[in-house]
Amino acid sequence: MSSSRKKAIVRKLSRDWVTGYVSADDFCRQGTVEILDLSGKVILIPAVEIKWLCFVRDFNSGELNHPERLLRKTFAGRPRIDGVFVRLRLFDGDQIEGVATNDRSLIAGDGLFLLPPDTRSNTQRLWIPATTIAELEAVAVITSNARRKEAATPPRPAATDSSDQPNLFPSQD
Repeated sequence: MSSSRKKAIVRKLSRDWVTGYVSADDFCRQGTVEILDLSGKVILIPAVEIKWLCFVRDFNSGELNHPERLLRKTFAGRPRIDGVFVRLRLFDGDQIEGVATNDRSLIAGDGLFLLPPDTRSNTQRLWIPATTIAELEAVAVITSNARRKEAATPPRPAATDSSDQPNLFPSQD
């Protein structure tokens, strides 16, 4: 098994799910997700049938109805992870919050990657197809304090020789 394949659970809109391995880089091509199931068979699932794809720690979570163990779908408070804090409403009425990266991937591509509210659960990362999202609300942009201080502090000018400095006030000789 190549290390470029990650453990994943695909939850369909029909509420059934598929476990297997997906490519870490390019798992969705032309609106179809390719997953290698546990028996070694390649399954192609159209993105329009997928509710979300969860990258998980383990397949054996002990949960029969919710193997991805995505029980908490909203943050209790303000998240502390750098990125864009988003709130999604899916077409099936489900709501979920997460943190997306603050880059072009937020608006481009076949779907949206999120860090879930409970990073200690079985789900480490989510991919939600764009076809499943009914509403997307950007709640906040979160940056670390170190980045804010760097951006707020203007750069110091380089030391120059006084002969290079123009005279602003001519001398009154």
